[in-house]
Amino acid sequence: MNRFTPLLAGAAIALAGGTFAYAQSGAQPSITMIQEVASDGAESSEVVEMVMGAEDAPITIIEYASFTCSHCATFHENTLSQLKTDYVDTGKVKFIFREVYFDRFGLWASMVARCGGEERFFGMADILMKTQAEWTRGGDPVAISDSLRKTGRMAGLGDDQIQACLQNEDSAKALVSWYQENASADGIEATPTLIIDGEKHSNMSYSDLRKILDAKL
Repeated sequence: MNRFTPLLAGAAIALAGGTFAYAQSGAQPSITMIQEVASDGAESSEVVEMVMGAEDAPITIIEYASFTCSHCATFHENTLSQLKTDYVDTGKVKFIFREVYFDRFGLWASMVARCGGEERFFGMADILMKTQAEWTRGGDPVAISDSLRKTGRMAGLGDDQIQACLQNEDSAKALVSWYQENASADGIEATPTLIIDGEKHSNMSYSDLRKILDAKL
């Protein structure tokens, strides 16, 4: 389980507690430090919630996860797929995915996953989680950027579209502001964390999750 605090996570992205903007560098996205992301015109209210399941489902689950968190990748492979089949697709659970940003690579992945809109987000998120060990290997920014672009192309996005998403400074700042507000409001200290009908739960097996959901149902 990856542990963090919103303040430390913000500092990890900004390198010194400031925030960042995407430089218009062309070849790959880069981070340059600026000041005060939350107050620098970042409209977190414009960020779209990524939701699966019926709006009127009796149970709502919010997952906080990072695309660079290995425990989150395991959760998606071993738990979320079963949760979707048994509870989301059957109308029992509305599932909301909220990204956490430990580093710039997780942010880049989020921006690529969101580039195709709501219809493609969960499919792209699934690919990113399943191939996490491959595209994060070595931590080389250029290689990671190229791998993320490849994922976008696999999902049917054009190179110009992917580039525009990765270079969208306003979107990047809004996402970080949105993440910080949500993590602070829900007291998120680790990933993955589940908020089940307002109650916070740490990472768990599918069998333990089923017990909680079935008790509520």
